[in-house]
Amino acid sequence: MRKKDPIILEQILKYINKYYQSNRSAPTISDVAEGVNVSRSTAHRYLQELGNRGVLTYKRGIIRAPESAKLRTEYVSVPLVGSIRCGSPEEEDEYVEEYISLPVSLFGKGDFYILRAKGDSMIDAGIDEGDLVIIERNCPVSPGDIIVALDPDNQNTLKRFVGYSEEKEGYILSFENKNCYPGETICLNTLETQGIARHVIKSLGKSRMSVQNE
Repeated sequence: MRKKDPIILEQILKYINKYYQSNRSAPTISDVAEGVNVSRSTAHRYLQELGNRGVLTYKRGIIRAPESAKLRTEYVSVPLVGSIRCGSPEEEDEYVEEYISLPVSLFGKGDFYILRAKGDSMIDAGIDEGDLVIIERNCPVSPGDIIVALDPDNQNTLKRFVGYSEEKEGYILSFENKNCYPGETICLNTLETQGIARHVIKSLGKSRMSVQNE
């Protein structure tokens, strides 16, 4: 099943809220399709998704007005903090470029920040250069997680955490690009993490974005 574009989901939510506030009734599926500039079939799929998430009530092509009036529109403000390399660890200046509002109904609540990915070592994990990676701070790390790791020299990198190696006496981070970095890993004597990658916001063109969940 294809993942739904969170930008379209958010646009539909905002449109329904605005429509209900103006008309005191819920829009039709045709209204939604026209209002967010998508096809009726696309509007139907996205309304079903919102219904499945419990954000609104959508049955038999009808958006229930009483539920539409109670749509959850809570947002969390998340800082976009510079860039991070997905190649070899490289020190990056951390500064807040801007704050981005993420709908809680789609991303959940957490201590998040956003990094812009650089490099090509994580492309097999679906992370390309220029993607925005949503990182959750202050959470336990498990093998298999994609993490922001900090070494003793305060260099950071985004890699897959493999676990602790008795043989190498260190914590292993792996590259996710079999063509360019087959089998390449990083071994750290100590593991300091700055969070776990939870979502990836990808550019699909100049005007559309999509999200992948980690």
